[in-house]
Amino acid sequence: MIEHLRPALVLLGSLTVLTGVAYPLAITGVAQALLPGAANGSLVEVDGKVVGSALIGQSFTAAKWFHGRPSATSAPDPNDATKTIDAPYNAANSSGSNLGPLSAKLIDRVKADAEMLKAEAGAATVPADAVTTSASGLDPHVSPAYARLQVKRIAAARHVTPDVVEALIAARVAGRDLGFLGEPRVNVLDLNLALARLDPS
Repeated sequence: MIEHLRPALVLLGSLTVLTGVAYPLAITGVAQALLPGAANGSLVEVDGKVVGSALIGQSFTAAKWFHGRPSATSAPDPNDATKTIDAPYNAANSSGSNLGPLSAKLIDRVKADAEMLKAEAGAATVPADAVTTSASGLDPHVSPAYARLQVKRIAAARHVTPDVVEALIAARVAGRDLGFLGEPRVNVLDLNLALARLDPS
């Protein structure tokens, strides 16, 4: 019996070392050598302190900051483990909303958000990403249109002219990848760091 088990155990041990240890270490080493920033999470540092990641959005709610798109991520309710509570941009629980297009709760939320944004910006319409969540709930980007929709609020909160805020957006719009993939976008953290440099308050 041992002569039948020995080849299987040797194969199991060899493949475990190869695929469970050697391969991950090799890939990690290559990633660290060629793309250290991306391999370590595309962290954004200011004065030597990590303030976020270029790949994971953050919840900004004050009037003086650019806001990201809505996030449907949640976290366990600290008062009742059988329930969840809203926890925007919770990277430990990346997910989109399970609400379908006919959900009254979703429709009511989108309508309320759209009306609030229209009133705030004095606009007739709002971009889709201003009221809809991404599939991950962690999207760090907004469309240039949604960023521009926020100019009036931010300029008023920071006591600057809208042109100043518009210029920050224009300087940070990233085009389509390879010229045809995806849509133009602006990284919200990058915009807010630019605002902070403009006025640290």
